[in-house]
Amino acid sequence: GAVASCRWCARPAAGFVCPACGGRRLRAAITGVRRTAEELGRALPDVPVWTSGGEKVLDQVPAGPALVLATPGAEPVADDGYGAVLLLDAWALLTRVDLRAGEEAARRWFQAAALARPASRGGRVVVVADGSLTQVQALIRWDPGWLAERELSERRELGFPPVSQIASLTGAAAAVNELIEEAGIPAEAELLGPLPVGADQERMLVRVKRSA
Repeated sequence: GAVASCRWCARPAAGFVCPACGGRRLRAAITGVRRTAEELGRALPDVPVWTSGGEKVLDQVPAGPALVLATPGAEPVADDGYGAVLLLDAWALLTRVDLRAGEEAARRWFQAAALARPASRGGRVVVVADGSLTQVQALIRWDPGWLAERELSERRELGFPPVSQIASLTGAAAAVNELIEEAGIPAEAELLGPLPVGADQERMLVRVKRSA
């Protein structure tokens, strides 16, 4: 198959070697909700299994003992609330190539956790992730405002949006350079790059701080 490569800079991972076993083969780290449902269905044949995600998103599931497997954002409402909400593959959301990956992960976790019954009625929420992570701490504290303040402080220190505006320019090197020269970019703008992103293509980032 094709050689795995970075989605941002397009650098190939042809020389990848697992530090634990020395293997070179790559496989999907997430099996998918359908595959997981099949495996759980075989392990628990007497328990109904509902799946929600992709082309089949459920709005609601009936009350009663059951397993409900859903992709992020496709969690159906349970008639009597969920007895337990288990948040799996936390790393998959947190490590996406996106500045707002952590913010989006926390938003989805809060959204899913809100579907559980209150603790006074035995409801539980379990997240499979490092408890020291900021997003996990926000969930434990049930305080998204605290997370927002931390996130804004870090972005301000690093010069990331919303304290700055960033434009991404991708294309042939000559075209990118020509656009930069003719676009009237402010003198205070910071140019980051270029980075190669494929055959005869490169990416340049232009960052400008917002006015106070």
